[in-house]
Amino acid sequence: MKIGIDLGTANILVYVKGKGIVIQEPSVVAVSEDDHIVAVGDEAREMIGRTPGTITAIRPMKDGVIADYVITEAMLRYFIKKAGRSFTRPDVMISVPSGVTSVEKRAVRDAAMKAGAREAYLIEEPLAAAIGANVPISGPSGNLIIDIGGGTSEIAVIALGGIVVSRSLRVGGNRFDEAIAGYIRKKYNLMIGDRTAEEVKIQIGTALPMERELRMEVRGRDLIAGLPRTIPLTSSEVMEALEQPLQQIVGSVRAVLEETPPELSADIIDKGMVMSGGGSLLRNIDKLLTQVTGVPCHVAENSLNCVALGTGLALEHFDFFKKSLVQRV
Repeated sequence: MKIGIDLGTANILVYVKGKGIVIQEPSVVAVSEDDHIVAVGDEAREMIGRTPGTITAIRPMKDGVIADYVITEAMLRYFIKKAGRSFTRPDVMISVPSGVTSVEKRAVRDAAMKAGAREAYLIEEPLAAAIGANVPISGPSGNLIIDIGGGTSEIAVIALGGIVVSRSLRVGGNRFDEAIAGYIRKKYNLMIGDRTAEEVKIQIGTALPMERELRMEVRGRDLIAGLPRTIPLTSSEVMEALEQPLQQIVGSVRAVLEETPPELSADIIDKGMVMSGGGSLLRNIDKLLTQVTGVPCHVAENSLNCVALGTGLALEHFDFFKKSLVQRV
């Protein structure tokens, strides 16, 4: 049995050979005081910011790497078991950010082995995203992929089945949420939770001014009076809040384009840049990148699932992609 796992900071996606993506749940674990796991995934996410003193909801992945080893292992075991439902130990392919250290890679591999994998392989996220977005990576022509996840953004130029130039920065969807919460706290003296910030981003978030302004009501706690309060918020305010993290991503895309060999730059201008990951669903983010770089940019279809699909396909066609994988650590 073969399983591909996109072990993300915000979500875990599991791909099973022959079935496609079978699990898509938040990478959250709820733990009781005596380190007993109460809930994993969707159920645990419902508990964020709402738990009694005896239970804590933890995100064991931070910035794309393991922050809590024991809980990550338990979470992997839960998802492998849920996906497998059989007695065989599966071969597992897991995506890791391209900038991780060998220690961080080993931690992911060990966690997967302990969670019940027969063999664990690692693939770099931009490669997995490119395979999942149907980008022809094995040819000599250059492709630029931008994968904006929950904890990290990966920008890479891929040719001949390998990464030529890449940048991995620890700015992603979670940083967008923090920026929105910080902006509302500063401007309105209103404290909002992570989930509310994420809702604001999804409902009215944008990277460029919109023709028709979007609005929504945001509820939180007034920092001065300490009481619940509701404020109206517009999409242009959210755009202002997101300016800094977006500038970091734009800066990294520019840096990668500057370092790209000229032959590959010509290919990228012809084909454009491909975006994947949940962060690429922010309104107008592709237009912002096109404006700044002058290179056409488009969002891959099914962009949320690209990395998970790529890990599964890389494992299915293992011999073909073998040379592109992260070597043993």
